This record gives sequence, structure tokens and C-alpha cells, in this order.
Amino acid sequence: MNADFSGLGVALATPFTPEGTLDLPAYRNLVRRVAAHADVLVVLGTTGEAPTIHGTERDTLIAATLEEAGGKRVVAGTGSNDTAAAAAMTRRAQELGVHGALVVTPYYNKPTPRGLAAHYAALADAAPGLPLIAYNVPGRTGLNVLPGGLALLWENPQVVAVKESSGNLAQIAEIARTLPPGKQLISGDDGFALASIAVGAVGLTSVLGNLLPRESKALVDLARAGRMEEARALNARLLPLMDALFLESSPGPLKAGLRLMGLAGDTLRLPLVPPEPATVGRMKAALRGLGVDLPGVE
Repeated sequence: MNADFSGLGVALATPFTPEGTLDLPAYRNLVRRVAAHADVLVVLGTTGEAPTIHGTERDTLIAATLEEAGGKRVVAGTGSNDTAAAAAMTRRAQELGVHGALVVTPYYNKPTPRGLAAHYAALADAAPGLPLIAYNVPGRTGLNVLPGGLALLWENPQVVAVKESSGNLAQIAEIARTLPPGKQLISGDDGFALASIAVGAVGLTSVLGNLLPRESKALVDLARAGRMEEARALNARLLPLMDALFLESSPGPLKAGLRLMGLAGDTLRLPLVPPEPATVGRMKAALRGLGVDLPGVE
């Protein structure tokens, strides 16, 4: 299956009103702003607080993303540790018109490699022809998909890419070395994007891109073009903000940044709570260090 998810992908935040409902106008504005620079838009990922978004809210966000994407590729997060639920969400996302599904490995259950392959096979059966991106994020799932286990997933023609967030550069390099033709390796961490692209990744799914899509796109493009001196300089400039974004569980710091920049509110859904004042202070300092205007500062 030929599916291209290279370049800059942005895992979109989901703005909420102070009462906790979807803030659809703010979301649409965010999508349009990001779509001006990103190659791929990811709705209902970890950054979008997907575990707390249900039913018609999912359809609303997917439809709004497709409407505001300006022709950019749209990927919907459809993962769950319940295979039947993940299959239903994947089927529905395909019906709505997405270009691919981002499927996190089942958390808590900790399936074997054969169980994991069966999980993705069930999703492929539920949405025939829809490209699937396996999402390896062991820090959140308790399951690390090693290159050997990933080899089983590659046997499924609909599994076209892996979003790698293990934080292990040796593992990332081995995945790149053993990547079958037609499959793609995508960095799942802003801070590892430069190194991951250097060893063979073809893009990044970014959190930072919600705040600074132009700069995030430039970093990915420079690295992919082999202009490493320029890429390293830009990465060094952005690193304090990348670090600040993960001082606490994402997307808490990101939503603080969106508020500081006047782009959206900072409401989170439980069990996430607002970041500590020190974290917000670090976000503020990092943004100011990049010369970003902060109309949301009290």
C-alpha cells in the first residue's frame, strides 16, 4: 500500500471552553493556522486528549479537521486497548474521510507480538484499504514494540508507518535499518526529530507545531534536506521550548502556551489538571526567548 505521511505532522490540541465542552471555533482557528505549514494534521491523538473525547465529539472534530485542512492529509487517532472499540473508531474515521489512522499499541493489556499483530489485523479488516500508522509510546502504554515485533506488523499491508516515541535512539536507528520498502518511520518526539531524521525517519509528529508551525516545518525540512548545520542551530533555539512542553504530562504545558499566545483556552479534562505555576513560568520564558508575542499574559 502506497501512503505517504512524511514531513511535518502536528498532533493537534483540542481546545475546551471553561465549562469543559468542545471549543469548536478555537479548534478550527488552530487547524487553519497549523495547516498553513504542516504536511499532516493529526486529530484525536494524545495531544488532543483523545481518551476523554467520546461519541459525537469525535465525529465533530474529525469533520472540522477535514473541512479546515486545506487539502493537507488528515490522520485520526483511533487506538484503544479494546480491539473491538478501536476497530469501530477506525471504521468510523474511514467513513468520515480521513487519509489514515494513528493506532497506539494497546495499553495495560500488554499483548504479545502475535497479539499485537492480530490487533492491527482486526483494525485493517474493519477499515479495508485505510493506511494504519502504528504508534509506539512505551512511556504511556507499558509496551515497547521492538524491531522484531514491528517486523510482524509490517507483514500487514495496511500498516504503512510507525510513529516512534520510545526515546531510544539505538532502537530508532535499528528500525530505520530494517525498514521494509514502502514503509515509513516517523519521529514521535520533537526533541528526537533531528536525530531520528538523521538515522532514517522521514518526518515528525509534533506537539511544538501547535505553537510554532512555521519553525517546526523549517526544522523538519532542513533535516530532511541534509542541511544539518542549519537544522542543529534551529533545534538549539527551539530546545528550551521543547523541554518546557514536557515538564508535566502533555498537553498541560502546551495548553498553557496556547493561552499565553492567545490562541485558545487552557482547560483540560480530568484526570489531567493545569500545570504548576513554575511550569507555566518556564513556558512563558521559553516563548519570550524566541521572541513570541504573548497577548494572553496577565
